Amino acid sequence: MKKDILAVFGIVLIVAVLISGTNIQSVDEYYLTHIDDITPDSETVTLSIRCDTILQNYDSLDTALRFEEFVPLDGVILPPTRYVLREGDTVFDILYRAVRYNKIQMEFQGAKESPFGSVYIQGIHYLYEFSCGPLSGWMYRVDGEFPNYGCSRYLLHDGQNIEWIYTCDLGRDVGAEWMGENQ
Repeated sequence: MKKDILAVFGIVLIVAVLISGTNIQSVDEYYLTHIDDITPDSETVTLSIRCDTILQNYDSLDTALRFEEFVPLDGVILPPTRYVLREGDTVFDILYRAVRYNKIQMEFQGAKESPFGSVYIQGIHYLYEFSCGPLSGWMYRVDGEFPNYGCSRYLLHDGQNIEWIYTCDLGRDVGAEWMGENQ
């Protein structure tokens, strides 16, 4: 009996030591710390999410989405916001942290399921591919350029500007010149 009490006491003591040295956080607290940790020495990137092209193509928008809660009046879902850049971060990593922190709905297909070997963004803020016509969906650009590969393969560097933009015309309406007329 005395050995059992000592064993239980020992286990409780070990658990208490482990817990006292561990910083236990909720998911929201984890993502919040990276937002607040920006210092003058931090490497950062800027991210924005826009769907203003829908405003010019409103008649093509799925009728279930014709509400301000889905398409803001100015088309801005997330204004340009700075985020701490961690080593090895990709465009997808920053987007994922931003939507989690800001509680913006997002759905994506993982790189293993995608034929392109990169994460595919299916929808943001309940706006999906084909929500506003047969050529609509999400695209991203970094420093004004549309990369020709997936967002989870684009490694970021300090000071870069990431824009997620909803297109209604396969990128032509948002200046994606790389698409070309023959593709």
